[in-house]
Amino acid sequence: MWIQKKITLKAKTRGFHLITDDVVQALPELANIDIGLLHVFIQHTSASLTINENADPTVRQDMETHFNKFIPEAAPYYRHDYEGDDDMPAHIKSSTLGCSVVIPITRGRLNLGTWQGIYLGEHRNHGGSRQLVITIQGQALS
Repeated sequence: MWIQKKITLKAKTRGFHLITDDVVQALPELANIDIGLLHVFIQHTSASLTINENADPTVRQDMETHFNKFIPEAAPYYRHDYEGDDDMPAHIKSSTLGCSVVIPITRGRLNLGTWQGIYLGEHRNHGGSRQLVITIQGQALS
């Protein structure tokens, strides 16, 4: 069985945001999958997806702080700055973290670890809404 949907996430502030619930709520069909895979792909080059800590919000804050130091704004060697100082750093952060995640599905639920959640990395000061393509491949419950 294959299912594919496109969902739009509301604009978020710059930083890392848990979007696990947004993804699950968009997929009522998930409950009918016995075993499979969920692929989540973001259709943007200045935002990213990753999986990390879902309980302590300081992890998301520390991720933002680290990536801002690791990939600074307004570096004198950036040429791609047409949309501001956050333009090229957003692209680098997106490539560093990635544009998709794959999660196993087991008995109608995402098989994430106890403390894992899906993060949207919003790397722009004003990124706007973000589009996700969500694909399920799996075997239906008997």
